[in-house]
Amino acid sequence: MNVKLDYSRVSQFISQQEIIDSIEKHRPLIEKVLEASTEDKDNLGWVDLDLLANTSLIQQIQAKAREIREKADVFVLIGVGGSNQGSRAVIESLGDNNVEIIYAGNNLSPHHMNRVMAKLSDKSVYINVIAKNFATLEPGITFRVLRNYLEQRYGEAEAAKRIIATASLNNSSLEVLGKEKGYTLLPFPLDVGGRFSVLSAVGLLPIAVAGINITELLQGANDIKREIQSLSPEDNPAVLYGVTRNSLLQKGYNLEILAFFEPLLSYFSKWWIQLFGESEGKHGKGIYPTACSFTEDLHSLGQYIQEGQRMLFETFLNLENQGSSFKIPHEETDNDGFQYIDSKDFTFLNKTAYEATVKAHVEGGVPCLVLNIPELTAYYMGQLFYFFQYACYISASLLGVDPFNQPGVEAYKNVMFSSLKTI
Repeated sequence: MNVKLDYSRVSQFISQQEIIDSIEKHRPLIEKVLEASTEDKDNLGWVDLDLLANTSLIQQIQAKAREIREKADVFVLIGVGGSNQGSRAVIESLGDNNVEIIYAGNNLSPHHMNRVMAKLSDKSVYINVIAKNFATLEPGITFRVLRNYLEQRYGEAEAAKRIIATASLNNSSLEVLGKEKGYTLLPFPLDVGGRFSVLSAVGLLPIAVAGINITELLQGANDIKREIQSLSPEDNPAVLYGVTRNSLLQKGYNLEILAFFEPLLSYFSKWWIQLFGESEGKHGKGIYPTACSFTEDLHSLGQYIQEGQRMLFETFLNLENQGSSFKIPHEETDNDGFQYIDSKDFTFLNKTAYEATVKAHVEGGVPCLVLNIPELTAYYMGQLFYFFQYACYISASLLGVDPFNQPGVEAYKNVMFSSLKTI
């Protein structure tokens, strides 16, 4: 069973005929995208999962993860954006906390850097530095700080055994440094951008260190891949999602909320925001991606969603099996006014809140799509990653932008580097 897209609740905003007409209008482009292979474009290395993470690489990653889980108290993941968002999404949802994972190199805050260093004292430390282009300031300087710390604490030879560098293996500066120092080197695929890299070595090592089955993750991705690449556009969930969101954009719905009723998905939403924001937000185009964790955010943004400007739509991640339960205790008297939910389960309450929210929002003029997820496991998270990556590829192509570049990200870097070099 795969994740399933339900777009029935947009019918009062976009007719089925409009969706069919849009598919027909863009059929040559859609079919070209669905036939994508790694030979077609430099940035499509993520499409073929067997090449992205072959058996030999998986075994290498699993062996290194076992070593880290046996020997480390703390595992520091140095990376920013696509270099850590995907793995963090899985770890925060499913990780077992056997090894404490600390995220560094994703900001320039001195407070954060001091807190990271304080957590390393008297702990056995391993580091994974991840960078496709090792010219990015945040991970670059953080790695300088942390490798200096490890070398002073353990000596250069032992420090090298505790450092894994995930780098572009094309004589990149990080690869050259890794070979010089003797680090374990893992490949950051040259034909995969950071936000599409979670199912490569970039994401797989940290995920495995957290005790999560990466084979199951990849199996889920492979299963949804076969569905996406075999179904006709009219029945294809990735196509229908991409076409529907672009049709909504044409009607003035230019903001999309990824909504969920499971807080464990909060970091997945951060990955999703980067995926669509960085892939589509260019040339004055794109849908603004944001997220809400319900029911908490119903008490902050719920009012705006229900009655504010009608320029937004929602995509709900619906966990069909929440995988947990907690029963409300029975009380003989109704002293607190909640007798009507006496002995009910939080699972029931959460599901009821989800159904009520979707109904109320649609009736309030908000188009709502739903992606039904059987349960929160590594298998289905693999499906979520691959589904949204392919849907984003389709959606951005329909929008007429290159999904794989991010020229705007370089703008602040150029100004910042110019300022730093002249100080």
